[in-house]
Amino acid sequence: MDIKHKELSYTELRKEFDLSKFEYETTAQVPQIEETIGQERAIRAIEFGLNVESPGYNIYVTGMTDSGRTSTVKNILKKVAQSKSPPPDWCYVHNFEDPDQPVAISLPTGKGKIFKKDMEELIITLKREIPKTFRSDDYKERRASLLEKYEKEKKDILSQIEQQAQKRGFKIVRTPFGFTTIPIKENGEPLKEEEYQALPEQEKERIQSDMAAIQKEIADAFEKINEVDKKSKDSVNNFNREIAQFVVQQYIGSLKKKYADFPPVVKYLEDVAKDIVDNIDDFFKEEQKGSSKIPIMEENSFVKYQVNLIVDNSQLNGAPVVIENNPTYTNMFGRIERKVHFGAFITDFTKIKAGAIHKANGGYLLVDVERVLMYPFVWDTLKRVLRNKEIRIEDIGEQYGFFSTTGLRPMPIPIDLKVVMIGRNYIFNLLHYYDENFRKIFKIRADFDWETKATEYTMNRCAQFLCKLCNEEKLKHLDKTGLAAILEYSSRLAENQEKFSLLFGKIANIAREANYWASLRKSQYITREDVEKALEQMEYRHNIIKNKIGEMIEEGTLYIDTDGAKVGQVNGLAVYSYGEFMFGKPSRITAQTFIGNKGVINIEREAKLSGKTHDKGVLILSGYLGGKYGGKTPLALSATLTFEQSYSYVEGDSASAAELFAILSSLAELPIKQGIAVTGSVNQKGEIQPIGGVNEKIEGFFDTCKRKGLTGNQGVIIPRSNVKNLMLKKEVVEAVKEGKFHIYPISTVDEGIEILTGVAAGKRGPDGLFPEGTVNRKVEDKLFYLLQEQERLRKMAEKSQDSTIS
Repeated sequence: MDIKHKELSYTELRKEFDLSKFEYETTAQVPQIEETIGQERAIRAIEFGLNVESPGYNIYVTGMTDSGRTSTVKNILKKVAQSKSPPPDWCYVHNFEDPDQPVAISLPTGKGKIFKKDMEELIITLKREIPKTFRSDDYKERRASLLEKYEKEKKDILSQIEQQAQKRGFKIVRTPFGFTTIPIKENGEPLKEEEYQALPEQEKERIQSDMAAIQKEIADAFEKINEVDKKSKDSVNNFNREIAQFVVQQYIGSLKKKYADFPPVVKYLEDVAKDIVDNIDDFFKEEQKGSSKIPIMEENSFVKYQVNLIVDNSQLNGAPVVIENNPTYTNMFGRIERKVHFGAFITDFTKIKAGAIHKANGGYLLVDVERVLMYPFVWDTLKRVLRNKEIRIEDIGEQYGFFSTTGLRPMPIPIDLKVVMIGRNYIFNLLHYYDENFRKIFKIRADFDWETKATEYTMNRCAQFLCKLCNEEKLKHLDKTGLAAILEYSSRLAENQEKFSLLFGKIANIAREANYWASLRKSQYITREDVEKALEQMEYRHNIIKNKIGEMIEEGTLYIDTDGAKVGQVNGLAVYSYGEFMFGKPSRITAQTFIGNKGVINIEREAKLSGKTHDKGVLILSGYLGGKYGGKTPLALSATLTFEQSYSYVEGDSASAAELFAILSSLAELPIKQGIAVTGSVNQKGEIQPIGGVNEKIEGFFDTCKRKGLTGNQGVIIPRSNVKNLMLKKEVVEAVKEGKFHIYPISTVDEGIEILTGVAAGKRGPDGLFPEGTVNRKVEDKLFYLLQEQERLRKMAEKSQDSTIS
């Protein structure tokens, strides 16, 4: 006779929210909120980390996807940033002392753009004014006056040497090859060659001697002339420098006064003024370039006077908040670009580009930890920047030999920012255990919760969230029935009738899809019908694998019995994941028991198809059997367990109760009802422990029974502690209500075996024995029989061995 056990009422299988007393008819009337729901702990941790000024208090945010981590962090950062002052601008300028090391200059917010424009206007002005000054009549007159003095001095030197030559009877004549001396007669005419030849030898020697002396005097005179030319050139250059300095200082002087409170800028302007004066000819070359029709391919000599404004915070009203979605090395830490010039790669300080760290300096940087770890060199460089509190723009190509030429080494920029990284828990644990620097620079961990208690307050907050979503995305608002359906879906996500899920990303998706179905119906509001349609269609889009498995069970390809009874065979339940879609599937579990000392053998483990948790669950079965039945005599038992038709990895211990029931059925030789599936883990004391995915498991077996035909005797055994997790589909609830399906909660192994076999489990009496005919008595008798048989076989083997020896 079957033993009656309490089964769950249909009212216990699902919590439906009655919003008849809800004060608003639709979410359109609900006050909109900006705060995140149910994340007080995480928000407090984030705000604490942002407000602590000590080094190392950067933040690592963990939590499940769709929990609103990123949006919440963004909102907090923007709110905190608005209360801060904008940080200074940063620019790079040419280093006139060491061109390979550009100088970094910091200016108050908005001043960088002004400084850049001032320098551009300065150079434009000087390009116009310097040539204009040097073309002026005043300049020409003063220059001519200066040159006239030296021309007169040169003429006096030449006149003096000519007079000396004339006294000696010579005349100095200019030729294409220089100056030469010619003997002259008393009347001043040149002495002809035949006249010279007719002279006495003594006279000829005198002429030659005087000519040599005059040539020497001419050479000395020209040395003096060259010295005068040099003095003339130096005087003109000095004069030009004075004019240039006057023009340059006229304009740079006003800039120096404007930036007098910024010593680095003043020094830079002084260097610029000196360089312009030293290279004044460049301004005339620029003018020649402008008038030339032939393009001149040469480097622009005015680049060095430009200002490379790499960080412009003039548009900020508070501290910067930078969200770097692609944290490559260059995107994070900046880069130095190159260009091809006459077949070679060249660069200069204007090719320095800022990275996310530069832009976030003085504020906040938000990155995804997995992407940071994915890109080469990024994690190590980020740690170095946060430890040293300065950032250097370095060329990775040079460091690793991709470019043979030496590049720029820009001066480092001091940094003061908070880095917030978002990532998974296991990455945090790995970094915390294996990277000692991580603990020093990310001292704050903010954990986002995935569920919250279902109270009137949290229900109102969920309604406020949906109001905000509908307003921002221009969705239809939800009426009371639609809101109730969303709240039920939220409890389903949380797997708890008394809690709501905080995975608002998934909740928002259902609201968006329900809006689509409401629009097709031309409904003014989203109703329960639309939400249920959205859930139904979402499952339909993803359940192809589930349906294929169902078809294989229905066709008999996968062996699953849903009627009758068999010894050593039970239907276990497992959850499968297909992307984000989860579904339950029954699996046939069988057990064979026989004489031996190997205990419980896990065939999946022997085939290396079993995970550690599953192995542990099977080993616990040996502990239970030994504790329950092996108190007085040893167990002479070998038992094999397997998931039939399972060819993939098995993990988890939620089938350990089902496996134990199969072993007990085999030992007691009592058939198990195949219409009842089992889920739950078991401990060594025989207590049934809670498991995950209880809704999917029940629904999976219900679908199988529906395909093969509901008999009214089918159902599922679940741990009693999982009752609060039930949020079953309405179809299953209706079947239970009509008596076509049953849910049995149990707390012990004995309760479960009674439901499965219809035979009392039995408790030990004062004599230490289980009552006759109970499951436990049959198991114990079978174990005693196996022990006797083992002993008999041992004695027969010893006797046979002795006979052989004789």
